[in-house]
Amino acid sequence: MKKKIPTFKSDRAAAAFVDKADLTKYDLSGAQLTRFEIRPKDKSINLRLSEELYNAVRKRAARVGVPYQRFIRLTLEQAVGGPE
Repeated sequence: MKKKIPTFKSDRAAAAFVDKADLTKYDLSGAQLTRFEIRPKDKSINLRLSEELYNAVRKRAARVGVPYQRFIRLTLEQAVGGPE
């Protein structure tokens, strides 16, 4: 049986673990792809939504585990085929 990945209190602690650990001995079945946002965001928009749509977006973003504005941006990127 594979070991469970420990929890970490900081990114530095997680990075140190990954640098030293043999990850083949750990259960990575629950791992999720993480997308880092490195590019600066230099444009902003205002968008009016109905309260129902706004609440639905916030609920879906919470379910996914991202801030709602990032969720909107990711959804737009997916709809147009990603960032250029």
